[in-house]
Amino acid sequence: MPSFRFRKHEHLRREADFRRVYQRHRSVSDRWLIVYACENGQPYLRLGFSVSRKLGGAVQRNRLRRLYREAFRLTRHTMPVGLDLVLIPRRAEPPSLAELKQSLPRLVHQAARKLEREANKS
Repeated sequence: MPSFRFRKHEHLRREADFRRVYQRHRSVSDRWLIVYACENGQPYLRLGFSVSRKLGGAVQRNRLRRLYREAFRLTRHTMPVGLDLVLIPRRAEPPSLAELKQSLPRLVHQAARKLEREANKS
């Protein structure tokens, strides 16, 4: 039975971690979400959010973060491990949780394949 807890060590918090993920320049997107990814060398995923003020006030941005965090928490066991992820919502209107639960794992797998292809080229 997979654990659905979202522990503190699975959060990206430091600016240096976000910078490292962005500088890797590996991203995938769909109509709801942009996912930046980078290898982290850990046996688990780490997650960070970047929600622009263009998407609304603090209440709206926090609601989006909670929704995306819940989709991640529920689908994390289907995703490849060893990645740092930064999620950037594209729209102010929130998608349904079911849409996110389909979209997020697909995007993370795409990002992991991109990183793997690049590693195999080297």
